[in-house]
Amino acid sequence: MTENPEKRTLGKKIFYAFLSALSIALLLAGWMLIARLRPYLFPSPSAVWQRFLLILKKPAGRYPLYVHILDSLRRVGIAVGLSSLFGVIFGVLLGWSRWFSATVGVLFEFVRPIPPLAWIPLITIWFGIGELPKILIVFIGTFFNVAVNTSAGVKMVDKLLLDAGRMFQANSLQILKEIVLPASLPAIFAGIRVALGAGWAVVLAAEMLGSQTGVGYLITLGNDIGDTALIFISMIVIGIIGALLSALATFVERRLCPWMNGPLS
Repeated sequence: MTENPEKRTLGKKIFYAFLSALSIALLLAGWMLIARLRPYLFPSPSAVWQRFLLILKKPAGRYPLYVHILDSLRRVGIAVGLSSLFGVIFGVLLGWSRWFSATVGVLFEFVRPIPPLAWIPLITIWFGIGELPKILIVFIGTFFNVAVNTSAGVKMVDKLLLDAGRMFQANSLQILKEIVLPASLPAIFAGIRVALGAGWAVVLAAEMLGSQTGVGYLITLGNDIGDTALIFISMIVIGIIGALLSALATFVERRLCPWMNGPLS
Protein backbone atom coordinates (compact mmCIF):
# COMPACT_ATOMS: atom_id res chain seq x y z
CA MET A 1 0.00 0.00 0.00
CA THR A 2 1.43 3.35 -1.02
CA GLU A 3 1.56 6.17 1.48
CA ASN A 4 -0.66 9.20 0.93
CA PRO A 5 1.58 12.03 -0.45
CA GLU A 6 -0.37 14.66 1.50
CA LYS A 7 0.13 12.80 4.78
CA ARG A 8 3.80 12.38 3.99
CA THR A 9 4.18 16.11 3.30
CA LEU A 10 2.31 16.98 6.49
CA GLY A 11 4.50 14.59 8.45
CA LYS A 12 7.64 16.24 7.10
CA LYS A 13 6.35 19.69 8.02
CA ILE A 14 5.57 18.56 11.56
CA PHE A 15 8.98 16.90 11.87
CA TYR A 16 10.89 19.98 10.73
CA ALA A 17 8.76 22.22 12.96
CA PHE A 18 9.64 19.94 15.87
CA LEU A 19 13.35 20.22 15.02
CA SER A 20 13.08 24.02 14.95
CA ALA A 21 11.31 24.08 18.32
CA LEU A 22 13.85 21.64 19.77
CA SER A 23 16.80 23.77 18.65
CA ILE A 24 15.28 26.85 20.31
CA ALA A 25 14.58 24.89 23.49
CA LEU A 26 18.17 23.60 23.61
CA LEU A 27 19.50 27.11 23.08
CA LEU A 28 17.42 28.46 25.97
CA ALA A 29 18.42 25.55 28.20
CA GLY A 30 22.10 26.12 27.48
CA TRP A 31 21.65 29.84 28.02
CA MET A 32 20.04 29.32 31.45
CA LEU A 33 22.70 26.81 32.46
CA ILE A 34 25.59 29.15 31.61
CA ALA A 35 23.77 32.08 33.26
CA ARG A 36 23.47 30.07 36.48
CA LEU A 37 27.18 29.24 36.44
CA ARG A 38 28.35 32.76 35.49
CA PRO A 39 25.53 35.16 36.49
CA TYR A 40 27.75 38.27 36.47
CA LEU A 41 29.09 37.65 33.01
CA PHE A 42 26.09 35.98 31.38
CA PRO A 43 22.63 37.42 32.16
CA SER A 44 19.72 35.01 32.32
CA PRO A 45 16.83 35.16 29.82
CA SER A 46 14.59 36.66 32.52
CA ALA A 47 17.18 39.36 33.26
CA VAL A 48 17.43 40.22 29.57
CA TRP A 49 13.65 40.35 29.31
CA GLN A 50 13.41 42.70 32.31
CA ARG A 51 16.10 44.92 30.79
CA PHE A 52 14.16 44.96 27.53
CA LEU A 53 11.02 46.11 29.34
CA LEU A 54 13.07 48.80 31.06
CA ILE A 55 14.38 50.03 27.70
CA LEU A 56 10.80 50.47 26.52
CA LYS A 57 10.11 52.72 29.52
CA LYS A 58 13.51 54.40 29.82
CA PRO A 59 15.43 54.50 26.51
CA ALA A 60 19.10 53.57 26.41
CA GLY A 61 20.92 56.70 25.35
CA ARG A 62 18.85 59.61 24.12
CA TYR A 63 16.54 57.71 21.77
CA PRO A 64 14.04 54.82 21.98
CA LEU A 65 15.01 51.36 20.75
CA TYR A 66 13.01 51.63 17.53
CA VAL A 67 14.93 54.77 16.53
CA HIS A 68 18.22 52.90 16.84
CA ILE A 69 16.83 50.05 14.74
CA LEU A 70 15.42 52.38 12.07
CA ASP A 71 18.65 54.35 11.83
CA SER A 72 20.67 51.16 11.31
CA LEU A 73 18.19 49.94 8.68
CA ARG A 74 18.24 53.29 6.91
CA ARG A 75 22.02 53.22 6.64
CA VAL A 76 21.97 49.66 5.34
CA GLY A 77 19.13 50.40 2.93
CA ILE A 78 20.89 53.39 1.35
CA ALA A 79 24.24 51.62 1.11
CA VAL A 80 22.87 48.33 -0.26
CA GLY A 81 20.68 50.19 -2.73
CA LEU A 82 23.68 52.06 -4.10
CA SER A 83 25.94 49.00 -4.05
CA SER A 84 23.28 46.96 -5.87
CA LEU A 85 22.96 49.59 -8.60
CA PHE A 86 26.66 50.14 -9.17
CA GLY A 87 27.58 46.54 -8.36
CA VAL A 88 25.28 45.15 -11.06
CA ILE A 89 26.59 47.64 -13.64
CA PHE A 90 30.19 46.91 -12.70
CA GLY A 91 29.61 43.14 -12.59
CA VAL A 92 27.99 43.10 -16.01
CA LEU A 93 30.92 45.01 -17.49
CA LEU A 94 33.35 42.73 -15.69
CA GLY A 95 31.69 39.57 -16.95
CA TRP A 96 30.80 40.76 -20.47
CA SER A 97 33.74 42.87 -21.60
CA ARG A 98 37.15 41.23 -21.91
CA TRP A 99 38.77 44.65 -22.19
CA PHE A 100 37.15 45.83 -18.96
CA SER A 101 38.07 42.59 -17.19
CA ALA A 102 41.70 42.80 -18.35
CA THR A 103 42.12 46.40 -17.16
CA VAL A 104 39.77 47.45 -14.37
CA GLY A 105 39.20 43.83 -13.33
CA VAL A 106 42.83 43.50 -12.27
CA LEU A 107 42.51 46.47 -9.93
CA PHE A 108 39.20 45.12 -8.68
CA GLU A 109 40.79 41.80 -7.72
CA PHE A 110 43.55 43.66 -5.89
CA VAL A 111 41.16 45.76 -3.80
CA ARG A 112 38.47 43.12 -3.23
CA PRO A 113 40.31 41.07 -0.53
CA ILE A 114 40.71 44.14 1.72
CA PRO A 115 38.15 43.80 4.56
CA PRO A 116 35.66 46.68 4.78
CA LEU A 117 36.63 47.31 8.41
CA ALA A 118 40.19 48.01 7.26
CA TRP A 119 38.84 51.08 5.46
CA ILE A 120 37.40 52.59 8.65
CA PRO A 121 40.54 54.52 9.73
CA LEU A 122 41.05 56.07 6.29
CA ILE A 123 37.39 56.92 5.78
CA THR A 124 37.25 58.44 9.27
CA ILE A 125 40.29 60.59 8.47
CA TRP A 126 38.91 61.63 5.09
CA PHE A 127 35.23 62.20 5.96
CA GLY A 128 35.00 62.40 9.75
CA ILE A 129 32.44 60.46 11.81
CA GLY A 130 29.12 61.63 10.37
CA GLU A 131 26.51 59.73 8.38
CA LEU A 132 28.43 59.64 5.08
CA PRO A 133 31.35 57.58 6.45
CA LYS A 134 29.00 54.95 7.90
CA ILE A 135 27.10 54.58 4.63
CA LEU A 136 30.37 54.54 2.66
CA ILE A 137 31.79 51.75 4.84
CA VAL A 138 28.65 49.67 4.34
CA PHE A 139 28.79 50.39 0.60
CA ILE A 140 32.34 49.04 0.44
CA GLY A 141 31.31 45.99 2.43
CA THR A 142 28.44 45.15 0.08
CA PHE A 143 29.54 46.35 -3.36
CA PHE A 144 31.98 43.50 -3.96
CA ASN A 145 29.37 40.82 -3.16
CA VAL A 146 26.99 42.16 -5.79
CA ALA A 147 29.70 42.76 -8.38
CA VAL A 148 31.30 39.32 -8.02
CA ASN A 149 27.98 37.44 -8.17
CA THR A 150 26.78 39.48 -11.13
CA SER A 151 30.03 38.89 -13.00
CA ALA A 152 29.82 35.15 -12.29
CA GLY A 153 26.20 35.06 -13.48
CA VAL A 154 27.08 36.80 -16.74
CA LYS A 155 29.99 34.45 -17.40
CA MET A 156 27.86 31.36 -16.69
CA VAL A 157 25.17 32.14 -19.28
CA ASP A 158 24.70 29.13 -21.54
CA LYS A 159 26.71 29.56 -24.74
CA LEU A 160 23.86 27.99 -26.72
CA LEU A 161 21.62 30.91 -25.74
CA LEU A 162 24.22 33.38 -26.95
CA ASP A 163 24.66 31.49 -30.23
CA ALA A 164 20.89 31.42 -30.70
CA GLY A 165 20.76 35.19 -30.29
CA ARG A 166 23.51 35.66 -32.86
CA MET A 167 21.70 33.34 -35.27
CA PHE A 168 18.76 35.72 -35.18
CA GLN A 169 21.18 38.58 -35.94
CA ALA A 170 20.84 40.23 -32.53
CA ASN A 171 23.54 42.76 -31.75
CA SER A 172 25.62 42.73 -28.57
CA LEU A 173 23.35 45.17 -26.75
CA GLN A 174 20.25 43.14 -27.57
CA ILE A 175 21.91 39.90 -26.47
CA LEU A 176 22.97 41.53 -23.23
CA LYS A 177 19.53 42.96 -22.55
CA GLU A 178 17.32 40.09 -23.72
CA ILE A 179 19.45 37.04 -22.87
CA VAL A 180 22.34 37.72 -20.51
CA LEU A 181 20.62 39.88 -17.91
CA PRO A 182 17.51 37.67 -17.48
CA ALA A 183 19.70 34.56 -17.25
CA SER A 184 21.90 36.27 -14.64
CA LEU A 185 19.05 37.36 -12.36
CA PRO A 186 19.40 34.44 -9.91
CA ALA A 187 23.10 35.18 -9.42
CA ILE A 188 22.40 38.90 -9.08
CA PHE A 189 19.77 38.36 -6.40
CA ALA A 190 22.04 35.91 -4.63
CA GLY A 191 24.65 38.66 -4.46
CA ILE A 192 22.13 41.19 -3.16
CA ARG A 193 20.95 38.72 -0.52
CA VAL A 194 24.53 38.19 0.64
CA ALA A 195 25.10 41.95 0.53
CA LEU A 196 22.16 42.54 2.86
CA GLY A 197 23.63 40.23 5.48
CA ALA A 198 27.11 41.68 5.05
CA GLY A 199 25.77 45.23 5.19
CA TRP A 200 23.89 44.56 8.40
CA ALA A 201 27.10 43.21 9.96
CA VAL A 202 29.31 46.05 8.70
CA VAL A 203 26.96 48.84 9.78
CA LEU A 204 27.08 47.59 13.36
CA ALA A 205 30.86 47.91 13.37
CA ALA A 206 30.64 51.35 11.75
CA GLU A 207 28.15 52.51 14.38
CA MET A 208 30.52 51.56 17.18
CA LEU A 209 32.74 54.46 16.14
CA GLY A 210 31.46 57.92 16.94
CA SER A 211 27.73 57.24 16.58
CA GLN A 212 24.84 58.36 18.77
CA THR A 213 22.22 56.07 17.26
CA GLY A 214 22.04 52.56 15.86
CA VAL A 215 22.13 49.04 17.25
CA GLY A 216 25.93 49.07 17.06
CA TYR A 217 25.92 52.14 19.30
CA LEU A 218 23.82 50.25 21.86
CA ILE A 219 26.46 47.50 22.01
CA THR A 220 29.17 50.11 22.58
CA LEU A 221 27.03 51.77 25.25
CA GLY A 222 26.43 48.45 26.99
CA ASN A 223 30.17 47.76 26.96
CA ASP A 224 31.01 51.21 28.34
CA ILE A 225 28.61 50.96 31.29
CA GLY A 226 29.07 47.22 31.89
CA ASP A 227 25.45 46.43 30.97
CA THR A 228 25.67 42.88 29.59
CA ALA A 229 21.89 42.61 29.37
CA LEU A 230 21.80 45.58 27.00
CA ILE A 231 24.49 43.92 24.87
CA PHE A 232 22.42 40.72 24.74
CA ILE A 233 19.30 42.66 23.75
CA SER A 234 21.23 44.34 20.95
CA MET A 235 22.60 40.99 19.76
CA ILE A 236 19.12 39.43 19.75
CA VAL A 237 17.77 42.39 17.78
CA ILE A 238 20.65 41.99 15.32
CA GLY A 239 19.86 38.32 14.83
CA ILE A 240 16.13 38.83 14.38
CA ILE A 241 16.49 41.68 11.90
CA GLY A 242 19.22 39.85 10.00
CA ALA A 243 16.94 36.82 9.64
CA LEU A 244 14.06 39.03 8.50
CA LEU A 245 16.24 40.76 5.90
CA SER A 246 17.36 37.38 4.56
CA ALA A 247 13.76 36.15 4.41
CA LEU A 248 12.69 39.34 2.62
CA ALA A 249 15.45 39.00 0.04
CA THR A 250 14.55 35.34 -0.54
CA PHE A 251 10.87 36.24 -0.95
CA VAL A 252 11.65 38.94 -3.52
CA GLU A 253 14.00 36.60 -5.37
CA ARG A 254 11.35 33.88 -5.58
CA ARG A 255 8.76 36.35 -6.82
CA LEU A 256 11.02 37.76 -9.54
CA CYS A 257 12.71 34.45 -10.42
CA PRO A 258 9.93 31.84 -10.01
CA TRP A 259 11.70 29.38 -12.31
CA MET A 260 14.41 28.98 -9.65
CA ASN A 261 11.99 27.68 -7.00
CA GLY A 262 12.58 24.00 -6.37
CA PRO A 263 10.80 21.58 -4.05
CA LEU A 264 12.12 21.38 -0.52
CA SER A 265 12.93 17.84 0.53
